[in-house]
Amino acid sequence: MAIDYGLKRTGIAVTDPLKIIASALTTIESARIFTFLEEYLKKEIVELILIGDPRNLDDSPTDLTADVQRIIGILQKKFPDMPLKKVDERYSSLMASRAMVDMGMKKIRRQKKGIVDQVAATMMLQEYLLKA
Repeated sequence: MAIDYGLKRTGIAVTDPLKIIASALTTIESARIFTFLEEYLKKEIVELILIGDPRNLDDSPTDLTADVQRIIGILQKKFPDMPLKKVDERYSSLMASRAMVDMGMKKIRRQKKGIVDQVAATMMLQEYLLKA
């Protein structure tokens, strides 16, 4: 599972059981992240949670980095047996927007920011799968 955390919305992606293809799962309000994960993890098998690590081009923290660190701390307390790994998300939203254009997605659909969050999470997960 990959999480593209944002202050308002969080994109979530998962992989198939063979860990070949990443797919967008949903976008949720970030305030609901823990409730969503508790419910989801009761129903589905998840081996690892990837979470986007927001950084500037020079590798310095962004305004969101401290929030992501706080979320990681809470995830580790709530799900102590679940492996968690940070992944670079520097270009995830930009790449997601470009991918949506390349796929021929209509402009009205691309403007829905929740779609960008899902695609960004999917791209982070797919990149991780390719490297694994």
